[in-house]
Amino acid sequence: MNYQKTIIIMSAALVLSGCFESRKNTEELCANNPSLRCESLNMDDGRCRVPRTDLVWHRFALLQQQTDAMVVKEYQLVAEYKKCLELAAQIKPLEQSKRKEQRFISLVHANDELVRITALLQQSSSPDVLYFLWTQLSDNQAKRRFLQLEGSPTLETSELQYALATFYTTRQPLKTIELLNRSLELSNPNEINVDVITSLASINYRIDAKEKAYIWATIAKRFDAPTADDTNFKLLYGFPEEKYQQLDHIAQQVYSAITNGNYNRNLLVQLN
Repeated sequence: MNYQKTIIIMSAALVLSGCFESRKNTEELCANNPSLRCESLNMDDGRCRVPRTDLVWHRFALLQQQTDAMVVKEYQLVAEYKKCLELAAQIKPLEQSKRKEQRFISLVHANDELVRITALLQQSSSPDVLYFLWTQLSDNQAKRRFLQLEGSPTLETSELQYALATFYTTRQPLKTIELLNRSLELSNPNEINVDVITSLASINYRIDAKEKAYIWATIAKRFDAPTADDTNFKLLYGFPEEKYQQLDHIAQQVYSAITNGNYNRNLLVQLN
C-alpha cells in the first residue's frame, strides 16, 4: 500500500514539475521573442493555458518558417483560444475588474488576429487554402477561385479530388463518382480516406447502381466503417446468393488494389 502511495505521489510530482517547466519555458520564449506578442495573451491567467501555450509555440515556429498550411493552423489555434476565452469570460474571477479587463483585451486581440490571418490567407492561391476559406469561413470568392482550378494539375491529389467531389455531390452524382474514383486512384494506401468509399456506396445506391453500391459498402466494412448488420445488409440489396458471391469476389479484388496502392476504376468495368 505504501509503495503504491509513493508511486502516486511521485507521479503527481512529475506532472506538476512538467507543468511548471512547460510554463517556465513558454515564459522564457516570450521574454526572448517580443515579436510573439505574448503581452496580448494574458499569460498569467490560469484559464486557457493549453490553447494559449500551443498558440505561442506555433507563432515561434512561424518565425522560423511560414507556409500556407502553418498559417491555416495558426488560424485554427487562435480560433480555439478565442473559444476558450469566451467561455472564461462567463466565469466571475475573484479579482473581478482586473481579470475581466485582461480577458477582454485578450479576446479583442484574438478577434483582431483572426481578421489579420484571414486577410493573409486570402492572398494565397493555394487550393488547400482556398478550400479552407470556402468551407470553413464561407468565403464565396475563395469558392469560385477553387472551382476555377478544376481540371488543372494543382488539384491532382487525392485530398483535393475529394474536396472537389463534395461540391458536386448533390448536383451531379455521375461526376461526383468520377472524382471520387480519381481520389482513390491517387490515394496513399497508408492514408485511405474511408469517406471516399462510403460516399461511393451511398451515391451509387442513390442512382440505383446497386451492384456497385454493394461492392463499395462491402469494402467500407473492411475499413471498419459503420454499416448495417449482415442480415439487414443483404436485405437492403435483395440479390440472389450467386450474385452476392460474384460481387464479394470483385469487392475483394478492389479492396486489395486499394490497400496495395494500385486501384483503378476499370476494376469495376465488368459491371457497366
